[in-house]
Amino acid sequence: MFEFNPEKHYPKETESRVVIRFQDCDPLQHLNNAKYFDYFFNAREDQVPKLYGMEVIDLIRKYKAAWVVYNHNISYVKPAMVGEWVRIMSRIIWHNHNTILVEYYMTDDSKTQLKTVLWSTMRYVTLSEGKSTDHIGAVEDFLKATSMMLDVSGISIKERVKQISQELKKV
Repeated sequence: MFEFNPEKHYPKETESRVVIRFQDCDPLQHLNNAKYFDYFFNAREDQVPKLYGMEVIDLIRKYKAAWVVYNHNISYVKPAMVGEWVRIMSRIIWHNHNTILVEYYMTDDSKTQLKTVLWSTMRYVTLSEGKSTDHIGAVEDFLKATSMMLDVSGISIKERVKQISQELKKV
């Protein structure tokens, strides 16, 4: 279970290094568009317990609520190719009382070329009725400790692709 420690620094971003598998590619040797989701979700699922010392399933069990995706917005910039090593980053860029926006992005191994950006918007809902509910307790503490809280009200994913690309050029 997540326990907030005010003395601890919580990274705002997860990062994984993975290889693009042959079985996940199309005949042109590009990562299949639908497979990006698997790579993104698996990378975050692997990293959250390592970085924050918690399993999301523990929060789900304790509060009897979970996040449900109601919107994906994805931008494919450059293809990920079979056998290529890539970096996958994820971060909660915004949240309110019952919604989170998770941003995932993939780069080449050297983190200089952006490949894909995905925004997943999720609502926090009860397991019993599937009705929207507020973030409370350890869930709220986790979000406060790990979210970037960008102002996303007037930004499109297209503009975000440009911003991330510029950030990568600075590195």
